[in-house]
Amino acid sequence: MKRFLLLLPFFTLFNCKNNPSSEENKNNEETALIYPEETHFKSMRQITFGGDNAEAYWSFDDQHIIFQSNNTKWGVECDQMFLMHRDEVFDTKQPPLISSGLGRTTCAYFLPDNNHFIYASTHEGGKECPETPLRVEGRYVWPVYASYDIYKADLKGNIISKLTDSPGYDAEATLSPQGDKIVFTSDRSGDLELYTMNIDGSDVRQITNELGYDGGAFFSPDGTQLIFRASRPKTPEEVESYKNLLAEGLVQPTEMELFICNSDGTNLRQLTFLGNANWSPFFHPSGKKILFSSNYEAEKGFPFNLYLIDIDGTNLTRITHGETFDAFPVFSNDGKHLLFSSNRNNGGNRDTNLFIAEWKD
Repeated sequence: MKRFLLLLPFFTLFNCKNNPSSEENKNNEETALIYPEETHFKSMRQITFGGDNAEAYWSFDDQHIIFQSNNTKWGVECDQMFLMHRDEVFDTKQPPLISSGLGRTTCAYFLPDNNHFIYASTHEGGKECPETPLRVEGRYVWPVYASYDIYKADLKGNIISKLTDSPGYDAEATLSPQGDKIVFTSDRSGDLELYTMNIDGSDVRQITNELGYDGGAFFSPDGTQLIFRASRPKTPEEVESYKNLLAEGLVQPTEMELFICNSDGTNLRQLTFLGNANWSPFFHPSGKKILFSSNYEAEKGFPFNLYLIDIDGTNLTRITHGETFDAFPVFSNDGKHLLFSSNRNNGGNRDTNLFIAEWKD
């Protein structure tokens, strides 16, 4: 579920040498996007230019990337799924569209054969893009479309099978590194909870069971744990507000913390206690740390930056140092590169683009 993308202008300034060699020029380009404090980045490339591009994930062989975009220059009116090779850059040309082009889509994820993927789509609920309310009575909200279901498709856009078919919201699906289990969010119980299933849609099991929005879950590298974002309304007023919004197909994501549990739901515990919105978590390749996005240091909602924290909740470290938005961090399967979305280098507009950074611990 891609959100938090209507943001403030941002400028990146850098100096160039006179008459640089092609190698020097390449080195300048790969370091110009990195702020001096961002010591975990050895190099960085921008791979999209324009629109909102997010929820980008690697193929199992790390050669391709699947992502969602609403770039109107690519002939779409709301989020659809696109494919690119990791070495490509999409500035003026359009990448291949691999979703149906109907309705709204979210959260595509490669299957182990690198030739198929799963994603959520509203197309059976209507060919048009559903409305996207962003505020209700002054509160920032996310829509939870009841028409979302999860599908398996090939890289030509052909839907192979429908993996969920229960009434209500089924989306935010990701796959275990072992390629055997899918975790997703559903409101089939009356609340937004996490579920797992086999990659053919069988053996559905409920993982969480506590009032609040549980979503954006990812498996640990060994497949034994889950990290996810959650809201936990406590007071009677918070509970009433949450339930009323959910009845309208909405959630308010401004107060979320990270939770971690075993992949069967046992040993559930809260990982962060930072306040504001902590979300888009992803395991470090070691399995011992979590990289995530947060605005906990912000006074007015922005900026969002990336942070690293140990799985015991210690050693919180800031990774990015932007002034608006860095989120959706995903490590390559070999652990050498980080794919993320950012407002950096967008020329002062509101575009959110994809970047690949060479990672160093």
